[in-house]
Amino acid sequence: MSSSAHLPANQADHLPILDIGPLLDLAASHADVAEVAAAIDGACRHFGFFGIVGHGVDPDLQVRLEHASHEFFGLPDDEKSEIGMAHAGRAWRGWFPVGGELTSGRPDRKEGVYFGAEHPDDHPRVLTGTALHGPNLRPRRPAELGHLVDAWLDEMCRVASAVLEGVALALGLPRQWFHESVTADPTVLFRIFHYPPADPAEPMSTDEWGVAEHTDYGLLTVLAQDHLGGLEDASPHGGWIAVDPLPGVFVCNLGDMLERLTNGRYRST
Repeated sequence: MSSSAHLPANQADHLPILDIGPLLDLAASHADVAEVAAAIDGACRHFGFFGIVGHGVDPDLQVRLEHASHEFFGLPDDEKSEIGMAHAGRAWRGWFPVGGELTSGRPDRKEGVYFGAEHPDDHPRVLTGTALHGPNLRPRRPAELGHLVDAWLDEMCRVASAVLEGVALALGLPRQWFHESVTADPTVLFRIFHYPPADPAEPMSTDEWGVAEHTDYGLLTVLAQDHLGGLEDASPHGGWIAVDPLPGVFVCNLGDMLERLTNGRYRST
């Protein structure tokens, strides 16, 4: 387990990487679980983000999901638009083109596809038109993408639940506090983003970004990077920290909701 999350902010200015294995091991000792919770507390106070290992996600699942997503984004836009977000309405599912999403009022240099928890048409929240609830839109090609997303969502919900147990313990709350009070029926969204390379003949201007500076609005984001990198998080001392992609490491980023719930004790970065 990395101990960097325990250091004062002026002694650590890099991504803390924490082993959450004890949070997933029913036989783990109280001391091991408490050590993870303390490390999470330090990372949430000083950084608002941290990497995790020991999550137990099969690396082959990520490889297959990446390959399928590459195939999807390589399709012509008119085929991808068959599952365009306009077809999902308030469910907020499906594909959007490069420039189709704004951050801080600027079009992003990215395209993406949104999925979420699967809600049938007769789900109570679908019947009442509740935003972010509804069925997923699944592409014709590659046919396996939808099945891989389902498997990935199951794994990410398992991992996120374990991380939130650690957050609860770090806050001095019962381990199941989030599940019992906030996330028993959570709103879950999963996005796959593709950042096309800049055209050398039309280089990006200094105020263009794949995605601009922002904070996440939810409770917790669990992010898997590909090998290309590019992610940066705000340093507690000003400037930015490059979050290099490391095999088997997921990035946990705290959202605005958790900062508000903790009255600013934890940072939405």
